Amino acid sequence: MMNRTVKDYATITLKGIAMGAADVVPGVSGGTIAFITGIYQELVDSIKSIGPKTLKLLLTFKIAAFWKAVNGNFLLSLVLGIGFSIFSLANITTELLKNHPVLVWAFFFGLVLASIWFVLKDVGQWNWKTVTGFLLGAGAAFYITVAVPVHTPESLPFIFLYGAIAICAMILPGISGSFILVLMDKYFYIMEAVKELKTGIIIVFASGAATGLICFSHVLSFLLRKYHDITIAILSGFMLGSLNKVWPWKETVETHIDSHSVAIPLTGPNILPDKQMWEAVGLAVVGFIIVYVLERLAGKEK
Repeated sequence: MMNRTVKDYATITLKGIAMGAADVVPGVSGGTIAFITGIYQELVDSIKSIGPKTLKLLLTFKIAAFWKAVNGNFLLSLVLGIGFSIFSLANITTELLKNHPVLVWAFFFGLVLASIWFVLKDVGQWNWKTVTGFLLGAGAAFYITVAVPVHTPESLPFIFLYGAIAICAMILPGISGSFILVLMDKYFYIMEAVKELKTGIIIVFASGAATGLICFSHVLSFLLRKYHDITIAILSGFMLGSLNKVWPWKETVETHIDSHSVAIPLTGPNILPDKQMWEAVGLAVVGFIIVYVLERLAGKEK
C-alpha cells in the first residue's frame, strides 16, 4: 500500500466522484475516467487482490493485514466518491439528460475524444497486432452502441446478473455499463431503484457488480501485464467506437415513462447538428481541456 497523505486520499475520492458521475450516463465509462486520472492500473490490481488469500486474512480477523493486502485506503476513498456521486447525481444526471441532452453529450464527447489520444500514447509499439486490436476494439464498441435494446426479466437472480455484466463494462474505458443496462432495458429500472432507495434491488445489483468486478479484474490485470500494448490498443479502440453513442445530436425515437409518470425522451440515430451548435462545441472543448489538465497532473504524479 502506497504512502499517501490525507490530501492524496481526498483527491482519489474526487476522482471517484468523477467516475460515479460518468457511470450514471449511458455512453460514458467510469473506466475512462480512471484511465485519464492515472489510477486505472492501481484500481484493477487492487480489486484483483481480493481473493481466497486475502479473504482468509479477513475471516481469521487479521484485519490490518487484509486492509494492507487489498490497498484498502485507496479502495475505500474511491468507493466513497463513486457511491456519493451515484446516489447524489442519479437524479441530477437524468434531469440534465432530459432537459439539456445536446450539451451533456457534447461535454462527454470532448472528454472521450481527448481521452483516446492520451490512452493511445500508452501503446509502446505499434505493429499489426496492436493495430488489429485497435480496429477490433473500435468495431466491437460501435456494434454495441447500435445494438437494439431487448426486454429482460426483473427477477432478483437476473438483477444479480445485470450487475455483474454492467460492472465489467464500467471498468473498461469506452464501454459504458449504463449503456449496457440500456441494451438490457434496465437502465431506468436501476436508476429509479437508486433514486427511490429500493434497498432489495440495490443490494442484489451491487452484489452482482462486486462479484463480476472481482472476477473480471483478474482477467484484465493479467492482460495488462502480459499483453500491455495490445490490451491498451483494444481499450482505446473501445473508446473510439463509443464516440458514436456520445454524439450530441440524435433523433428522438420514443419516450420512456418512469414510475412518476414523467416522460423521458429516448434517442435514436445520430443526425447533423440542428441546434445549440456553438454551445455544444464550447462544452466539448471544455471536456477536452479537462482531460488535458488531468493527464498533465497524472504525468506529474508518475
